[in-house]
Amino acid sequence: MTNDIKEMETALPTAPLKIAALESCLERGRKVNDYIVRFRQETFHTSLNSPLFSSYKQDNYLIDCHCPRFGTGEAKGLLKESIRGADLFVMVDVCNYSLTYTVNGHLNHMSPDDHYQDLKRIISAANGKAHRVNVIMPFLYESRQHKRTKRESLDCAFALQELVDMGVNNIITFDAHDPRVQNAIPLQGFDNFSPAYQFMKALLRAEPDLVVDKEHLMIISPDEGAMHRAVYFSNVIGVDMGMFYKRRDYSQVIGGKNPIVAHEFLGDNIAGKNVIIIDDMISSGESMLDVAKQIKERGAGRVFVCTTFGLFTDGFDKFDEYYEKGYIDRVIVTNLTYLPPCTKEKPYFVTADMSKFMALIIDSLNHDIPISSVMVPTDKIHRLLEEHNRKI
Repeated sequence: MTNDIKEMETALPTAPLKIAALESCLERGRKVNDYIVRFRQETFHTSLNSPLFSSYKQDNYLIDCHCPRFGTGEAKGLLKESIRGADLFVMVDVCNYSLTYTVNGHLNHMSPDDHYQDLKRIISAANGKAHRVNVIMPFLYESRQHKRTKRESLDCAFALQELVDMGVNNIITFDAHDPRVQNAIPLQGFDNFSPAYQFMKALLRAEPDLVVDKEHLMIISPDEGAMHRAVYFSNVIGVDMGMFYKRRDYSQVIGGKNPIVAHEFLGDNIAGKNVIIIDDMISSGESMLDVAKQIKERGAGRVFVCTTFGLFTDGFDKFDEYYEKGYIDRVIVTNLTYLPPCTKEKPYFVTADMSKFMALIIDSLNHDIPISSVMVPTDKIHRLLEEHNRKI
C-alpha cells in the first residue's frame, strides 16, 4: 500500500469525505472509518495548511443517518448532519436479513428490496447538497437477474439506471455475478473489485503449511459461470485448474430454476492434491457441497471453499455434516455481507476481512487517483506467495 499512500500525499481530495453507512452495514462502516482515520494520520501532506485540507484529518468520517419507520412499515431517509459539498459514500448490505421492523404489529425481516429502498431514501435526502454521491453495494442488488431469457424483468439493469437517474456518480461493487450488467449505465462510474488477494491471505493464515505449486494444489470452478475467477486464480498462483458443469433437467422448474441432475468434471487427476473451489457466492450451498464431495471421492487431499458472499440460505447443518465427514476442510468467506454470529464458532469457517480493502478504495476515489493496483491484485498475491514460500 506504500505506492498508494505516496500518490495520496501529492493528490488533492475531490471534496471533504463523508461516509453514510446504513444500519445494514454499520459495523463494517465503523471498521472502514477507523482504517481511513489511520491512513490519514500516517499520510504526510505538504499542503495541509491549505483550506482544501481543513477537514482532511478527522477522528470520524461517518455521518449520522437513519431510516425510521412508521407503524405501517413506511419509512423515510434522514441525515442528522450537513453533507453539503461533501464527497459522500453510501454503504449498504442488501443481504442483511438480521434487521427487522414491524408492519401493523407484525415482525418483518428486511429483504434486499427493503434495503434497496432505504439506500434510495438516503440518496434522496442527500441529493442537491453533496458534491458527489457514490454507492458502495458489495452484493450488487438483483445481480443474479442480469439477463433476460424469457418474458421477465431485468431488475439489476433497471436498478443501476435508477441510481444514476437519482444522481449517483459511482457504483462500487465486488465480484458481480456478471460484470457486463454495467452496460446498462455505460457513461457512469462502475467499479467491480475482486477479493482474490484477501482469499489467499486468509487461506495461508489458516493453513500455514499449505504448499502452493502444481504438484500439490489445484483450483476448481464449481460451474461454468465461475470459470473466469478460477482461470485468473490458477494463472496468478501458477497451478492447474479444473471445472465442473451442471447437468440440469430443463423439462421442469423447481424453486424458480431447473433442477441439477448431476455435476460433471473436466480436468486433470485430482488424487493427492489439495483443492481450492472458488465461486462468487454460496446460496443454499447444495451445489458447492456436492462438488466438494465429488472432489474428495476422487482422492483429493484438503478441500478449501472460497466464496465472496456467504448467504447460507438453508443454514449450516449441511456444512457441519460435510465437515464432520471430511468432505470440506475450510470455508473462506468475506465479511462483505452479513454473517450470523454462529460462524465464529465453526471450526472450518474463516472470515476474509475486507474492511481495509474497502477503506483503501474509498480513500483512493476521494483523491481521484488511479486504482488499477487495487483492482488487479496480481503483484500483491505474488509478494504474499513469496513470503509464504520462504516460511515453509
